[in-house]
Amino acid sequence: MKAVLQRCSSATVRIEKEKENKIDQGLVVLLGITDDDNEEDITWLVKKIINLRIFDDENGIMNCSLLDIEGELLLVSQFTLHALTKKGNRPSYIKAAKPEIAIPLYEKFKAAMVKEVKKLETGVFGANMEVSLVNDGPVTIIIDTKNKT
Repeated sequence: MKAVLQRCSSATVRIEKEKENKIDQGLVVLLGITDDDNEEDITWLVKKIINLRIFDDENGIMNCSLLDIEGELLLVSQFTLHALTKKGNRPSYIKAAKPEIAIPLYEKFKAAMVKEVKKLETGVFGANMEVSLVNDGPVTIIIDTKNKT
């Protein structure tokens, strides 16, 4: 699994130009899933995301986690995180999991995360979405479960 985390003061996902889901201070997480991801990756990644100390403490030092600030989380599936761009100019998405594998893992990730955060909003898997955020910092972190060490 690959996740792009963006610290935000607010964020919105607009789904199919209609429904909007919004959060205030917290994280936007773009999540990409591959065929060889599993529940171990979910457990590790959820723990890493909620405990990552990327929010300012009272002294302006990044020393607080999402849990510490009782932050909110916006989760959006994004298969394009696994784009291969080495050859040619058209990215290949062959490493991205097919829906029959990705959807159950995405749902398990979502279920694990909802137990941990104050508020969880999501996009819709496979839908056309528009994500807007105020990137606070800016702080953007990329985490890949295949690079745990």
